[in-house]
Parts: sequence; structure tokens; C-alpha cells
Amino acid sequence: MSHIFAIANQKGGVGKTTTSVNLAASLARMNKKVLLVDVDPQGNATMGSGIEKNDLQSSVYDLLVEQTPLLQITVKSPDAGFDLLPANGDLTAAEVELLDKDGREHRLRDSLSQASTPYDYILIDCPPSLNMLTINALVAADGVLIPMQCEYYALEGLSALSQTVQAVSGSLNPTLKIEGILRTMYDPRNKLSQEVSDQLIDHFGETVYRTIVPRNVRLAEAPSFGLPVIVYDKTSRGALAYIALAGEILRRHSVEDNAAEDTGNSPQTSTGAAHNQYDNEFDQDPGLGNS
Repeated sequence: MSHIFAIANQKGGVGKTTTSVNLAASLARMNKKVLLVDVDPQGNATMGSGIEKNDLQSSVYDLLVEQTPLLQITVKSPDAGFDLLPANGDLTAAEVELLDKDGREHRLRDSLSQASTPYDYILIDCPPSLNMLTINALVAADGVLIPMQCEYYALEGLSALSQTVQAVSGSLNPTLKIEGILRTMYDPRNKLSQEVSDQLIDHFGETVYRTIVPRNVRLAEAPSFGLPVIVYDKTSRGALAYIALAGEILRRHSVEDNAAEDTGNSPQTSTGAAHNQYDNEFDQDPGLGNS
């Protein structure tokens, strides 16, 4: 059974696409079968996965509007080991065209349910707005992963997104929940970052991931080369953070699903080591992180 996450936040610039691409690559590195779905017309997740968005023969637009079979659209990230449903500017038209379609909120969910490949994880990179594309992602998902910066206005955005999740859960997708909150672009030298982080933990408890993604030069550089950071520089703090996040997610699901020994023990051993390395790196130099 696939775990389907919508990676969403109505506030832009918080690391949604960075998280989508790098979490997909990290899970794939741990031998999980992963599909990344780009439902943002900017196509940044597509480019960050090493696929040129302007050369696409078909995209998520065709999946949603024309109902083209998923298999005809899926491409392979050349360096990262995961499958991708790519997007480009054509998807902007889908926001309008879907308004006149039957079952418009369920188009993505219905398409994903027909996947012939048994994916372990399906990650959906959402646009920074609440539109029909985001609604499709929330209806298709069983959990929402929320990246957010530890700043005051981010808390307001989180409150609005929580209300949206509740609304979708109440009307279109009863199983939808907040899967986890990921602190991104974190600088522990900033007092406000620490205060907001503490507030998140007070209000959301274990829903907040233990993993924190620091500001990191390598993480910012990697998309310009069309690479996830674990391919661009696997020893960087950004890479270690996303490997640790993948390990944390696998451990959570191992407990939740009461997984069998072959899916519970091996990943915990390797990802636990990754998390320890990440913690050590972060403790030694919790600054902006140039590597």
C-alpha cells in the first residue's frame, strides 16, 4: 500500500519543492519505490529532478484534463532513482479547464489509483496557493507534509492550511491528516527561529519532525544543476538532513503499520546512523552551513 503525501503550504518560499525532490531522492536511495508528482505550473520539481520542462511531450496537464494514462506520462529522474509525473506552464490552463469537468476534485486520485507500479511513496509537490490543483493533491493524499520556516508569518499560514486540511477532510477526503511539520531554512542563532520552533512543538507535539533542515549553500545550488542535493553533494548538511528525514518517516511508518521484520529492522539501522551523523554535524556547527 502506497503512502501518499501532499507537500503543501499556502505560503511560498518555504522549501516545498526542495523537500519534494530531496525527500523523493532520499527515499529512493533507501530502496523505496517512489513517484514524485509535480502539480505546480512552475515546473520546478520537474527541473530539479533533471527533466527539461520545455521539452515534455506530455505532462500532468494531460493526466488531469485529457485523462491520459499515468504510464504514458511517467518519466524517470535520470540521476535520482525515482519516477516523475512532470509539469510545465501548460498546467496553468488546467486550473480553469477542470472547473467544467465531472469529478474534477478526484482526477488525480483516480489516476494514481490506476498505477501499475506498486509505489511505496507518492509525493505531490503542490503550488503555493489553494486552487483546483492543490485540492486534487489533498483529495489524492492520505497525509499532508508541511514545510515551514520558523518565522511569525509562517504560523499564520500554518493555521490557514490546518483549516483547509480540516475542510477537505470533512467533505472530500475523510482520511486526510497532517502527516508532519518540517522546519526548513533553520538558523538556530536566530532567537525568533528558536521561539517559533518551541511554539510549534508545544502546539503540535510529535507531529513536528525531529529533523530540521538548516540553511545550506549546497541545498540552494543543487537545483541549478538539475540534481537532488544527495546526488550533488551527499556529505553536505542539506543532504544529511533529508536523509535523516527519510529515515524518520520510515521509522514512523514502521511503528504505525506494525511492519514485518524485513521492512522494519534494516531501514532503521541505516537511517538511524544517518540521523546520528546529521545530529553530530548540526551540533558541531549549527550556523548557516556552507557545505
